[in-house]
Amino acid sequence: MATPNEKASAPSGYVTPVVVHQGVAYVSGQLPRKDGRIAYHGKVGADVDLESARAAARLCAQACLNTLDSELGGEGGRVLRILKITGFVASAPDFTAQGKVIDAASEVLIETLGDSGRHARSAIGVAQLPHGACVEIEVVAALGAPS
Repeated sequence: MATPNEKASAPSGYVTPVVVHQGVAYVSGQLPRKDGRIAYHGKVGADVDLESARAAARLCAQACLNTLDSELGGEGGRVLRILKITGFVASAPDFTAQGKVIDAASEVLIETLGDSGRHARSAIGVAQLPHGACVEIEVVAALGAPS
């Protein structure tokens, strides 16, 4: 499930990358990192265009999968289904296409996991995100038993 080119990012502060409770994994929000750095900064609709924001969302979704795989000790196949994703988009005041941005994250999950990647979702416009990132994605996934 993880891409070989990008490892899961080290958490900062008091963040736990993934919490597993009663067969459900909660993945902390992931930012659009490439080579360990935030790849897309600013507000969508002002500093960042729609296609760049969608590329950022794809990076975030892949980071969620990589983090989940890493925390499960390479047993990413335990993911039975993505239950829900929440996408945050740092938005210019008049930007209203948050759903189109987060669609790109949904596409990654469905392309990677097939029907198990289909999920409930929220796409939320916010004033600012950590480190000036333009998108952040968090995931909730149902897990099977460890092998």
